[in-house]
Amino acid sequence: MRRKPNPQQRRRELCDAAIRLLAEDGLKGVSHLKVDRKASVPDGSASFYFRTRSALLHAVAERVADLDLKDLAAATAIPEDSGSSASGLATLVVRSGTGVRRVRAKARNELALEAARDPVLAEKLRDNDDRFFGLIREAVVRLSPDGADAAAVDEQTYAVMMFISGVMLTRSSGETVTRTAEDLDAIISGIVAGVGAVGHQRRSRPDHR
Repeated sequence: MRRKPNPQQRRRELCDAAIRLLAEDGLKGVSHLKVDRKASVPDGSASFYFRTRSALLHAVAERVADLDLKDLAAATAIPEDSGSSASGLATLVVRSGTGVRRVRAKARNELALEAARDPVLAEKLRDNDDRFFGLIREAVVRLSPDGADAAAVDEQTYAVMMFISGVMLTRSSGETVTRTAEDLDAIISGIVAGVGAVGHQRRSRPDHR
């Protein structure tokens, strides 16, 4: 007797197939039938689990975020014998331009374009950004001087997050200039120090409120 597929596993397989289609052909390449064929499952499977195309894309956004957050959580975790996790973060950024991470990055870019026309998807992506911000903030705190206030750390985190997003975007688009993890590590540390210094000067002015 043929075993019924595990529903959660089947949803993940369908989302992973949709991620590959997004990376290969963009939004126009994603339909229920194409996802079925890409995942090598019976026709009608995608429409059974995701009734509409929007529901499918929303699920794909969640799948991308879950995979991204798993990578980021591992990258920003500090070993007990280490004083900083920036090199782990930088290594993750470098790896984003190759293999399955590049596929995922390209799919993420396509979803960001679609979010401009889909408020529900846009909200999901904002929620994902908040989760990314929290993890990156933990790494920034470890790079910031002792005593840095919360507002300063938020500014530093925003700058680092924008830098990382930009590098990952260019790498997913086929950037040919290669930066090592050590290069990016130094840049990230410089961003944290520079934004912190500018913020301190601004807050030290007599007319600062």
